[in-house]
Amino acid sequence: MPDTRPSPVPPGDFDERFDVVVAGFGFAGAAAAIEAADSGASVLLLEKMPDPGGISICSGGGVRIVTDIERGRRYLRQTVGPDIPDDVLDAVCEGMADLEPYFRRLAEANGATIAIRDRGGNYPFEGHDALGILEVSDIPGFDAGREYPHVRGRALGPNVFRLVHDNVRARGIEVRLETAAERLITGPDGALRGLSVRTGAGAPRRIAARRAVVLATGGFEANGEMQRKHWQIRPVLTAATRGNTGDGIRMAQALGADVWHMWHFHGTYGFRHPDPDYPFGLRVKRLPDWNPTVTEPTVAMSWIILDGGGRRFMNEYHPYLQDTGHRPLDQFDPATQRFPKIPAFLVTDEAGRQLYPLGQAVLNDRAVEPYQWSADNLKEVENGILKRADSVEDLARLLGADPTVLSASLDEWNATVASGGPDVLGRPTPSMRPVATPPFYVGEIWPLVNNTQGGPVHDAAQRVLNTYREPIPRLFEAGELGSIWGFLYLGAGNLGECFATGRIAGRNAAALPAWDAVEDADAAA
Repeated sequence: MPDTRPSPVPPGDFDERFDVVVAGFGFAGAAAAIEAADSGASVLLLEKMPDPGGISICSGGGVRIVTDIERGRRYLRQTVGPDIPDDVLDAVCEGMADLEPYFRRLAEANGATIAIRDRGGNYPFEGHDALGILEVSDIPGFDAGREYPHVRGRALGPNVFRLVHDNVRARGIEVRLETAAERLITGPDGALRGLSVRTGAGAPRRIAARRAVVLATGGFEANGEMQRKHWQIRPVLTAATRGNTGDGIRMAQALGADVWHMWHFHGTYGFRHPDPDYPFGLRVKRLPDWNPTVTEPTVAMSWIILDGGGRRFMNEYHPYLQDTGHRPLDQFDPATQRFPKIPAFLVTDEAGRQLYPLGQAVLNDRAVEPYQWSADNLKEVENGILKRADSVEDLARLLGADPTVLSASLDEWNATVASGGPDVLGRPTPSMRPVATPPFYVGEIWPLVNNTQGGPVHDAAQRVLNTYREPIPRLFEAGELGSIWGFLYLGAGNLGECFATGRIAGRNAAALPAWDAVEDADAAA
């Protein structure tokens, strides 16, 4: 792990100089770099991985927008939690309200088609219908599989990334891949002057950021040590990237940054790959989200989840399963010193096995061969992700459960399905289907992190704040690094936030006077 302590150097001791240096080339970093360049700054955009995109490119590609600022703000207040100041929430909300014209300007670079979808929030809070989704539905001549063959995700994430990628290219912004930001550099007075970077296995280089540094390095999905410091639940499988190791958090903390909601991560439940060296978990099938009292699921879920004792203990189909699906697994038993729901067990029957693939790989990593889940789930039976049981007794043996308890659980579930509900654990009725026709299939289920939300505290200008809530001069952040989502995530909210906060950070970073010009003026005086 790189040493991220600040490195004091004399002001003239730099290898290169740029006005603004942005660390991280996902959506937030790209938005910050574009905004800073459009404000007249010279910009360097760094990415530690061999390919840009981070987890941004793996996303569904829906960018959350606000269609009514006042009502949308009321909804967001219910989801971000109590610790986000009003002015910070206002800035992000207003930024999300401005994304449609912003994207239409970006689309001039490559002729992309911008579409707006009427899709409200995930929960029935006031203002849930004051939100929408922006999509880059088409780019002439663009083939995601050809241009980004290493990416596995959902359909439109690569479209959004190609749009920002083309805009970075159109502005001539210098991009350096496989170049990690390792330490922030301060002057003799302790003020931020730039950062130390390393390309591959080469020697570190000192880059002056004459106006500011913008950290857009994402979270700590791939940093087990940092997770153990802040999360009770363990183990948690990483979904999509090995690049997000908390670098920006450590660098900011080295300058005194405070942090918020480090406990909160956007996660679900999923499968382990049969190869223990495979670095990613495999998500369960993505089913449509639903909103209690507003909309109901339109697709049946083919499985139930049981603990090792053969009992159902959770609603398998949360309104936004990709955000909160892991939370029911977070139960620690002091008497046994175990997390008794980890692993849990996904169980379906023969009809459910034939319904659709139960899992999928989501990743951005050219060094990893993407796992291809089979259409009929039979490859997964062969490789051990799923195990087959020809009877309830066989299924009980696989779980290590009492057959009587397991049989009662299945009988109760199937009776609930037959009666049309309601389910005592809150599973929505349209999603329910029986698990009754042998053979049965069972797979271990583990907590899985899609992305983290915690990080350095920031103000409405995206300035990083210290533990006294004072701005750390010339240090900004954007995107999922220190995200506003402190309690519940808004579907597509990170994407909207990446662009809203990236623009704010880039604009404000570029507006600062260059520190070397200020020092020269002071010396002349």
